Amino acid sequence: MAAAFSSAASPPKKGAADGSEKTELKNLILSSKLYFDVPLSKVPVVYSSSYDIAFLGIEKLHPFDSSKWRRVCQFLITNKIVDKLQIVEPLEASKEDLLVVHSEAYLNSLKSSLNVSIIVEVPPVALLPNCLVDKKVLQPFRKQVGGSILAAKLAKERGWSINVGGGFHHCSAEKGGGFCAYADISLCIHFAFVRLNISRVMIIDLDAHQGNGHEMDFSTDNRVYILDMYNMEIYPHDFEARRYIDQKVELVSGTRTNEYLQQLDRALEIAVSPRGTIAQAFDHLLFADISVITSLCSSKIFFPFSTPFAISCG
Repeated sequence: MAAAFSSAASPPKKGAADGSEKTELKNLILSSKLYFDVPLSKVPVVYSSSYDIAFLGIEKLHPFDSSKWRRVCQFLITNKIVDKLQIVEPLEASKEDLLVVHSEAYLNSLKSSLNVSIIVEVPPVALLPNCLVDKKVLQPFRKQVGGSILAAKLAKERGWSINVGGGFHHCSAEKGGGFCAYADISLCIHFAFVRLNISRVMIIDLDAHQGNGHEMDFSTDNRVYILDMYNMEIYPHDFEARRYIDQKVELVSGTRTNEYLQQLDRALEIAVSPRGTIAQAFDHLLFADISVITSLCSSKIFFPFSTPFAISCG
């Protein structure tokens, strides 16, 4: 998925955090260690071997491939696209980092193995000690959160970046689901608002499933514009969250590649056109699928600005 960012000021919508809450969240972000200087000898590809979730065979009990991140990274290395020593390893998101978006109550709910099993949709997880669930399931998620947040910083500095992980678009501030326990997209955007001098964002979500998590989180924030292209026939069927999509492209099962790319081209043209509904110049692109980058590069859309982008492989 992708998010485009602009530095043009925009007043918050009704429902935004009050002054004291904003100050508290800003202080949490400013004190975070997730942003750190990366040597120029490193390429802006973020990955950790601890991203993968694989123990006791639980990775085979869900259609989501929870070990794909390692294979993606191995592909890049094997094909000499990137050297192993050049890859950037992120820090794990701390509780304080997560509190920028999540409530204490939500984080405490993850101390229940039953709750985590519901989120990752693997019932046997409910039978495991929570300390094991935290180490083998939640810790990899937190590491990927750190990767998404760092990838935004790298994209602004280098012009592009890839987090081989993240993109947990089914998780909102108060609810996880669909194998998404932490709202890394919302966290990344809030960090960017405070520390990257970013003030307007466009999320381009190209996962087959609707990104209901970030849609709920930014439902009252007019700094965030959401373009979501998804199969409306499958999970999560979140009709409330659909109300907060600024531009939705609803597809059905069996949509062919050419039709998909044509609809994506049209959606992107509307999203970035000065004559469109948002009428703004976006200067950053985060959480991008390969398909959106390919479409942008091959289309006739003209960008009168430099557009750094980060790819999320979640």
